[in-house]
Amino acid sequence: MHLHFATADVFTERLFGGNPVAVVLNAEGLSTEAMQAIASEFNLSETTFVMPPHDPVHTARVRIFTPRVEVPFAGHPNVGTAFVLAREMVARNEAVPDQFVFEEEAGLVPVRPLRDDSSIVGAELTAPEPLSRLGRLAPEAAAALLTLRPEDVVTAAHAPQVISVGLPFLAVELASREALRRARPNLAAYAAHLPLDGADAVYAYTHDVGDNASETGTDVQARMFAPLDGIIEDPATGSATAAAVALLTDLRGTPELTLRVGQGVDMGRPSLLLARARWEGTILTAFVGGRCVRAMRGSFELKQ
Repeated sequence: MHLHFATADVFTERLFGGNPVAVVLNAEGLSTEAMQAIASEFNLSETTFVMPPHDPVHTARVRIFTPRVEVPFAGHPNVGTAFVLAREMVARNEAVPDQFVFEEEAGLVPVRPLRDDSSIVGAELTAPEPLSRLGRLAPEAAAALLTLRPEDVVTAAHAPQVISVGLPFLAVELASREALRRARPNLAAYAAHLPLDGADAVYAYTHDVGDNASETGTDVQARMFAPLDGIIEDPATGSATAAAVALLTDLRGTPELTLRVGQGVDMGRPSLLLARARWEGTILTAFVGGRCVRAMRGSFELKQ
């Protein structure tokens, strides 16, 4: 089986910044085991596999794998996959639609290509689920997960809590940029406290954005650790960012909220995620997007 792939760096304007994703473009016929093996071989935070949709009115069926497990939804893989597909269409002189719709385990995921004049420069997704606020964890336990002190964890707005708009994360607000910089995953604490309501990853964030040049103009700085999924740290986590902006919109009681979220700075892959949430009637809908850069193209043979 001859497979074609492309990679893109997501939530960045420069090559080798942001969060890389591999997109296998012709995955129809691959077994789940083969997809997992390919994702493990790429060894990126996620690899996506594009197949014909079940419903022809949709763009594609997309499956998403970390190096260890399949996930029902994720942010940067959707943004990157839409960007790659749009650029492939441009290369074939095909018209790029105003919106892609991907069929995924979490549901339908609309993704809007972002244009700069006539060029495709990124994408923005709509989260497939409204905000869910699930189990909580004591501040002391959350601090232990991040190898921090209990006083580094802030609970004025919310306790450490599992939140989701399609994929659950434990969201922990930290008191300072310095605490965020010190954060490290503690595997013993992860084994003791996670998974919790499906969440086995910790999304730590702070409103103290610091004065580093790469962080200027951001509203939030964040880091995400998922060692149980084979991801020690993720450079940019769209699904968690979308859930976080929805949570903050809900907590503040505002009709909508827009945030510029920096991530990946402490691991040398600075990323900028543009997140927003708004109430649509009684439903709180979250969006996250950003710019992308083409990185690599290639193909390989696979015998199943």
